[in-house]
Amino acid sequence: MDPRERLAELARERGSSLAALSRMVGRNASYLQQYITKGSPRKLEEEDRRRLAQFFGVSEAELGGSEDLSAAAEDGQWVELGRLPVEASAGPGTLGAAEVPFDTFRFSRRWLREQGLEPRMLAAIRVSGDSMEPLLRDGDEILVDRTPQPFREGIHVLRMGEVLHVKRVQAGPPGRVNLISANPAYEPVRVALDDIDVIGRVVWKSGRI
Repeated sequence: MDPRERLAELARERGSSLAALSRMVGRNASYLQQYITKGSPRKLEEEDRRRLAQFFGVSEAELGGSEDLSAAAEDGQWVELGRLPVEASAGPGTLGAAEVPFDTFRFSRRWLREQGLEPRMLAAIRVSGDSMEPLLRDGDEILVDRTPQPFREGIHVLRMGEVLHVKRVQAGPPGRVNLISANPAYEPVRVALDDIDVIGRVVWKSGRI
């Protein structure tokens, strides 16, 4: 696939705007739009390509890099996953920020493969609040798998309006779900399934002891 088409496809799958991705690599907001639609520049700069490949969890060859270099990267033991400046509320609710990574976590490529996780569909965000304690504490980092899949119960990050939450999502009566907190001080909340947007399933956590 042409690198421009592949980049556009990856952006659509991740739900990231080209403007936000352009800013992520330190360029003006129209940089990647012009690259994809007008062919200017003809080829991504090496550093821009590297950061985009790391963000999406793909080889640089998919974005126009050297096959030899990308093969070496694929054989590497580690993959870097983006940390987003976003908080998922485990309390009253906080507003999410723009989804542009400010840092990365490095994970074992083998471990991700063993868990059945696709790097380009993963992102790390921070937990805010105490409603999921002791399972998830304020300040913990969680890894969210945004792979599209049928609804299943478990710990999920979800959006209600403009607010992100992390809750245990449990099936309720037809068309409704229960949002359950780990902290018994918080009562379960029942909402219509149409009123929430499930962003992804929480598959890993990290935090201070």
